Parts: sequence; structure tokens; C-alpha cells
Amino acid sequence: MPSWVESAETPETDFPLSNLPFGVLADGRVVVAIGDQVLDLSAAHTRGLLSAPVVSLHALMSQGPRAWRSLRGQVTALLSADTDEGRRARSAAEKLLSPIASADLALPAVGDYTDFYASVHHATNVGRLFRPDNPLLPNYKHVPIGYHGRASSLVPSGTPVRRPCGQSKLPDADAPVFGPTRSLDYEAEIGFFVGPGNALGVPIPIAEAEDHIFGFCLVNDWSARDIQSWEYQPLGPFLGKSFATTLSPWIIPLDALAPFRVPVSPRPLGDPSPLSYLDLESRAETLDLWIEVYLTTERMRDSGSAPYRLSRGNFRDLYWTAAQMLTHHASNGCNLRPGDLLASGTISGATPDSLGCLLELTRRGAAPLALPNGESRSFLADGDEIVLRAFCERQGFHRIGFGRCSGIVLPAVSS
Repeated sequence: MPSWVESAETPETDFPLSNLPFGVLADGRVVVAIGDQVLDLSAAHTRGLLSAPVVSLHALMSQGPRAWRSLRGQVTALLSADTDEGRRARSAAEKLLSPIASADLALPAVGDYTDFYASVHHATNVGRLFRPDNPLLPNYKHVPIGYHGRASSLVPSGTPVRRPCGQSKLPDADAPVFGPTRSLDYEAEIGFFVGPGNALGVPIPIAEAEDHIFGFCLVNDWSARDIQSWEYQPLGPFLGKSFATTLSPWIIPLDALAPFRVPVSPRPLGDPSPLSYLDLESRAETLDLWIEVYLTTERMRDSGSAPYRLSRGNFRDLYWTAAQMLTHHASNGCNLRPGDLLASGTISGATPDSLGCLLELTRRGAAPLALPNGESRSFLADGDEIVLRAFCERQGFHRIGFGRCSGIVLPAVSS
């Protein structure tokens, strides 16, 4: 279905009419992206173009799939060149559009934050670096591993990231020291937001998990690897992770991704079957969703050089699906709430060009990357910018993009 918004019809757009991702402006207004424009949903209701007000994104999330689809259908009809609603309302709706480039976008939602470890390739690669003889711990293929992150340090795309300080210990040192991390890294992830939650003590069955998923976004879970490796025993990630996590500003509706569903890859021969509460049975699907990572150093920006693509992975390579992650999270009765963010963990594939962090790409810094301009990187330097992008594409369908998730590294605060 074509849109009367011309920029939504260009092949390179992230936001065709079949996408319509939700975002939030700094003043709290909910908008959708269409081409290179945003549509103010509150103003559209006030003008009589939408049947119900969109008070907040949290309120919309809590209403469930029926309300989401009703709103999505109305916005689609409003922006379509092929519907009576679109033709009648075009002149009024055009006044409610404004350029994305000038939009002051905030975090799309702020709830609790949980980060998973769903890529078996990432888990195995990291395990080999630290435990060559026993890379994958015995519980990995039985239970989706995750940790509770720090919601207060979630930041929107474009926010600079300050190099953190912390304790670290070199392998040959007698004692740890405190100072700026020497091993700053990114993690290329896909996140998804909870819609309706569950009551405390009441699990979410796997067959109902997708009814609780509002949509997807990009996540960069910045990591200080030297701080992380010193502190993570015995309770897992802490200060090496909590200093910043960057989110893209757009939430891609689950319905927009429906054409890109693919079967879950069969588990390798000999792997355990999921326990019954995690068994997807006939709904064993995931998404054919590509995620790319680009690096621009300060010198590259000064010379006008193009960003350098570090990797390209796919969400379908994860060992655990979004539905399994959500169901497991609530399986002990943990109450998920509208706006809670669950992230996949680093998305890595089986090939060297699909590894989703520098820890893997440089083998813990032992094999630095050679950049086209002569620079090299083991880990991130001050002034480096990391940009994540993601998209789905399939013949016969409009490409669905996720926009940008970016951050530039700033020097540590001097003590």
C-alpha cells in the first residue's frame, strides 16, 4: 500500500507505511515515523483524525494487541494514498507532520531492564577466551541466561558515552588498580519492550508470550571488559555494564515484522530439547533480522571518511527466541510491566564477519583490527563513534528499518 508521504516511498527509507514505528518526543508526545517525517498522534486525535487519544506510550503498551492493531490500522489508512480516509484527511494530516531530523526524541520507554545472553556463538567465543577447555557452561543450553541491568543509565541514541572508571587487574599484577577502562567495548543487540505485564506470582505461558511483546528496538550494551572480567565472579555483571546502555528511539511494532518470520533453526544433534514451559511447538519462529555495526574514529570524521562496517549478524542465529526469554523471565512469577526492556545480549553468528563485539572480533585484544585509514583498534578509543543499524528485507515486501543507535566515546572524568 503506497503512502502520500513521498519520502516513505523511496527504496532506502527505514520507515515505509508498512513500518510505522512508535517514538516519544522530549515533551512526552507520542509520534510515529513515516519516511523522513514524524506524525504527532496526540494532535491527530485532537483534529479528529484518530478515534482515541494516545496519552502516553506506556498507556498504549498496557492496552494489548487489539488496541495496538486498531491504532496501527487507523494510522495506516490516514497516511495511505489508496484509502478514502487518506485522501480526505491528507490536507489536515500534512500539517501534523514534521521532519525527523528536527525531532527531539527521548527514550521510547523507561521500565526495568534485563539483558540476556541468547547467542550460543557469542557465549562459546567468549568462553574460549576465558575457559579454553570448557567454553560453554553446562546450563547454557537448558536455561536462557540473563542479568538484571541498570535502567537509570539507559540513554537515547546520540547521547555521548563517558569512558567509565573502575577496578581492574592485569593477569600478571599482584593487586587491582582503579582507573579508566582500557577495554571499552560495544555489544550489538536487539531489544524488545513488554506490553501488558503479568501479576506478581503468575507466569506467562509460552503460547501467550507474543501477546506481551509490544515491539523491537536496537540496543548497545556498552561494556568495560577489564572491569567486567575482574568483578563478575561470583555474581555476574555489575559496574562493567551499568555505566551506559544506548537505545534507538524507535520501537518497531511486532506486526510490522510479521512478513519476516522464519522457522527457528533446529538444535544441533545431541542438544537437549527445551523444557516443556519453553517448548515453542508449532510457534517455533523467530525473525530474519539483520543487525550491522559501524565504527567512525575521530580521524575518519576529520577526513570525511565513510564509516567502517565492523560486523553483520542476524537475530535468527540466537539460541533462544524472544518468546522464550520473556516466558522464562516470568516463569518464577516475576511481574513484568509495560515498558520493561528485555535485550538479546550480543548477537553473533558462526562467521568472523558476524561477531557482535570487539571482545570477539579482536580475540580479547590479541588481534587488533586494521582499519582502512591505517588506524587499528583492539578496543574503543576516545572519540570513536559506534552506530548500530538493523533491517528486515524480503522480495515482495518493503524493507523495514530500525533507524540509528549511536554514541560517541568521551574521555573519562579526571579524578
